[in-house]
Amino acid sequence: MKRAERLHALSEMLRRHGTRGCSAERLSREFGVSVRTVKRDLAALESSGAPVWSRPGPGGGYGLAVGASLPPVTLSASQAVALLAAVSAAPEAPYSDLAGAGVQKILDVLDPRTRVRAEELAGRVWVNTPPFSSRAIRSALEEAMSEQRVVRIRYTSREGATTTRDVEPVLFASTNGQWHLVGWCRSRDAMRWFTISRIQRASVTKTACSGHTVDEVGEPPPNARPVHGAGGPGGDTAPPIRPG
Repeated sequence: MKRAERLHALSEMLRRHGTRGCSAERLSREFGVSVRTVKRDLAALESSGAPVWSRPGPGGGYGLAVGASLPPVTLSASQAVALLAAVSAAPEAPYSDLAGAGVQKILDVLDPRTRVRAEELAGRVWVNTPPFSSRAIRSALEEAMSEQRVVRIRYTSREGATTTRDVEPVLFASTNGQWHLVGWCRSRDAMRWFTISRIQRASVTKTACSGHTVDEVGEPPPNARPVHGAGGPGGDTAPPIRPG
């Protein structure tokens, strides 16, 4: 998770805890960083104008002053639960951590009656998801995609061969219940699909991508579409692209 995203998620977590506050140790565990880094982030939030407070001693911690919240959001209980279900059922989806924080942000500002109804309805929706991949790996891939920088991955193929690749990320794609990174592999000098669950390590480099586009991957198949689409007729089947 990039620092800017972590700062946003940190402020949302503090806001959710309200007057109870949250210890630096708990925040460090939540975001996978050191206590020292958390304290630097809190100082940065305060410097930016966020109403951060701290309370020393046992039971103390950090929080946001009352009133640091969103304006009311108008959603029905069913709409709120639909968002919860969609995020909970897709922990492997790109930017799922940010999506979860966004949904919680919406739930927190629902009117009390709608929130009670949403909580009751949410108890009637169960989700069973498999263990998901490392947050560090997913965060590196997300950052590389957002910033359009080359990502270095250690990848194990279906045949069991493990290689290190420099990849220019082009898109994330979900097929048959699995998420893939589709990108220009500099080792193969070609577009390749990499199953995210087979990526052992990932680190963002300082090298900018050279400009490969989604058009090089081809049109999505009839049963697929970009996430901003609202459905409707699909395009031609995508041309075959070899796996990593």
